Amino acid sequence: MIPVLEIFQPKSVDEICRLLKSNNGDTRIIAGGTDIIPGFHIDSPRFAGIKRLLDLQLVDELKTVSINHQIISIGAAITFSDIITNPVLNSYLPLLVKSSKTIGSTQIRNRATLGGNFINNAPCADSVAPLLVYDAEIKIKSFTSEKIMKLQDFLVKPYATRLNPDEIVTKIMVPVPSTDFVGDFYKLGRRRAVSISRISLAMLMMNEDKIIKEMRIASGAVTPIGTRLYDVEEFAKGKVCNEEAFKEIAIKLGERILAVSGLRWSSEYKIPVVQQVCYQLIKGIERRSL
Repeated sequence: MIPVLEIFQPKSVDEICRLLKSNNGDTRIIAGGTDIIPGFHIDSPRFAGIKRLLDLQLVDELKTVSINHQIISIGAAITFSDIITNPVLNSYLPLLVKSSKTIGSTQIRNRATLGGNFINNAPCADSVAPLLVYDAEIKIKSFTSEKIMKLQDFLVKPYATRLNPDEIVTKIMVPVPSTDFVGDFYKLGRRRAVSISRISLAMLMMNEDKIIKEMRIASGAVTPIGTRLYDVEEFAKGKVCNEEAFKEIAIKLGERILAVSGLRWSSEYKIPVVQQVCYQLIKGIERRSL
């Protein structure tokens, strides 16, 4: 059941930071509530000991999208529905938009937020892989300081990040991608709607004269947390765009994911599937690059 809690509704980031200043772990930020409310219902130990909630609904500065000096800034409390309809994000970050369309139901997308998705850091967080291939950084603020961190460095392990109790993530910052990049996002679940990811991949690729000039690839769900696969990217660089090279990259990806995740009961079917997904993504991207 949901415990009886104090609920505050701050109107600015500065007010949030003041309220978090002496947080010893008994105060938690709530944005959409799509993780914490179900967590209360099942008495999840992750949410035990919470006595007060800071509701972000009135903090409009956390819901904006802007572009300045070739950096796209996205408020951490933006909902996935707003991501899907935002013209800037549709123009510059289509993989993030595509992944947002796969999250939950319309009702969930109307509530769930981008920041909440990666701060919760569930293995199935669908926004993480696209953000990683877009080289996302996040801005973190406390009462006394402000810092910027790469998203990959922020994520520690399932349901754990480097966010301290007195801090809030305010923005996601993404460099405007080169127009030479072509990319795609793929998610596999157990059903077509309201599906939790079992395998997801995000990929950006830049070709020049039928040579892979640069590849960025990140996994979700199939690894313990969203992971940028830098060694696979390096392996792909300089390869000629042909069937043999695409198969080699897919095999390398499977080997790397197995090394990251370890041998599991599901590896026997998941690794071949993720390799096939990788191969099809590369082929599709290469066709659209012509």
